[in-house]
Amino acid sequence: MDNNLMRPVPERKRGQGVKFVYEILRDDILDLVLPPGSPIDEIQLAERLSMSRTPIREALVKLASEGLVTTLPNRSTMVSNIDFLNLHTFFDALSLMYRVTTRLAAENRTEEDLKIIRNHQVKFTKAVQAQDALTMIATNRDFHAAIAEAGKNPYYTGLFFRLLDEGRRILRIYYSSFDDQLPKRYVIEHDDMIAAIEAHDVATSDKLAAQHADQIVIQIQQFMARDRRRPIDL
Repeated sequence: MDNNLMRPVPERKRGQGVKFVYEILRDDILDLVLPPGSPIDEIQLAERLSMSRTPIREALVKLASEGLVTTLPNRSTMVSNIDFLNLHTFFDALSLMYRVTTRLAAENRTEEDLKIIRNHQVKFTKAVQAQDALTMIATNRDFHAAIAEAGKNPYYTGLFFRLLDEGRRILRIYYSSFDDQLPKRYVIEHDDMIAAIEAHDVATSDKLAAQHADQIVIQIQQFMARDRRRPIDL
């Protein structure tokens, strides 16, 4: 891990060592500053952050549980690869869970659920306006997670949380395809989903969730195809 490529280290608050390391590494991984497959050197990281290796190891355990890093048999750690060859299976599962959780939210939501969902949408909208990709990723995840929780099925919620977390780097690629200038219509799609959920309109909620998922998948696929066609410097 080249320290010269890393972001400046923010000020650390006392007693937040593990959280401090986790957030720095998470943001570097999600923003692809640390690309898939790159090694994570605990010694260099300890020097960079001016702290012991114990909180670093604890942070790596948490990142591993989220699928962002992988511990190898020799006990070294690397940023998890993205399985592009089987990405279609991820998209199939993600699209299905978008639909299932949004349908259930339309059936089972409460006024408190709507309040939470709208609050996340406000934060997402502000992030889009600021072209803040990392905050867009976080608030988009929280928005859809809140919809899932409104559906009141913990099994679907648990699976969807896992897919949302695993898909954060894919979402970074998605935002990159727009140069982080996400079109307003994608913010409006969230608003339309909220309106359908509020109205207990299950059919429309399902339709909107499917369309929302489909446009993400298509945009990423087109961006990746475009990227592969770029000339290679020799």
